[in-house]
Amino acid sequence: MTEDNHADAPEPTREHLLDQSYPRPDGEDADGSAFASSEGGDCDACPHGDGSSIQPSIYQRFWQDARAELRRRDYAKVLATVGGFTALGSLVAPVSGLTQVFDRKYEGPVYSDGIALVDADGNRIEEGRLKPGEQLTVFPEARPGIEDAPTILVRFEEDVYGGDVKGEYTVGGYAAFSKVCTHAGCMVADRDGDVLVCPCHSGRFDPTTGASVVGGPPPRGLPQLPITVSSDGYLVATGDFDAPVGAGGG
Repeated sequence: MTEDNHADAPEPTREHLLDQSYPRPDGEDADGSAFASSEGGDCDACPHGDGSSIQPSIYQRFWQDARAELRRRDYAKVLATVGGFTALGSLVAPVSGLTQVFDRKYEGPVYSDGIALVDADGNRIEEGRLKPGEQLTVFPEARPGIEDAPTILVRFEEDVYGGDVKGEYTVGGYAAFSKVCTHAGCMVADRDGDVLVCPCHSGRFDPTTGASVVGGPPPRGLPQLPITVSSDGYLVATGDFDAPVGAGGG
C-alpha cells in the first residue's frame, strides 16, 4: 500500500467508528468463531487503511465481549449465592430458638417436698403473684444440675378445673405443669386463649383439664407438679412431677 493511496483514504468519522465490528479482545468474533483478517492478513474491519488493528474503544458494545459476559454471569452467581446464605441465615435463628430442648443431665428428681418455685430472676413466688387467667414460667430453687428446669405455673378460678386435673396438686387456683413438650422436647412457649401451645409442631394442651392433649402430635399430656403454699406464703412443691418429663416415657 503506497503513501499516496493512504493519503487518499477518507478520515473515519465517529459514526463510522461506532458502526465498525472491532476485533474481539480475546481473538474471537461476536459469533464465537476465531477472528481472521482477510487479504493477506490485513484487517478489513479496521478503520485504518494500513491493515493495522486498533484496540477496542470505549464505544465497543460491552455485551459483545465474551469475557465480560462470563464476568457478568459469575457476578450473578455470587449474588445468588450470597442471597441464598442470607435467606438461610434469616431462617436459622428463629428455628433454632424453637427447637431447643430440655437437656436433663441430672438423673434425680426435678422437685421434691419443700422445694420452692422461683421465677427467672430467682425470686420465690408469693401466693398473690398471679391473677386468674395469668401464667408464669417458674423453676425449682437450688436443685443440682437442673436450676433451669422449666415449669408452667397457671392460675384459674378453682371451679374452672376439671378433666384430668388432680385437685390435690392444686392450691388457691394455682396448677403447675412441665413446660417440656412430650412430643419432641421443645418448650411449650405459646398460648392460644387458655390453651398452651408448643411452637415446634403445634402441640396443644389444656391446663384446665390437666394439660391434656387437645391438638397436635404429642402422645400424652404435660406432667403435673403437686404444689402448696408454705407457712411463709410462698408456693412450694410437695413432690416431683407425676410422670416423666419431656419426650418418651408415659
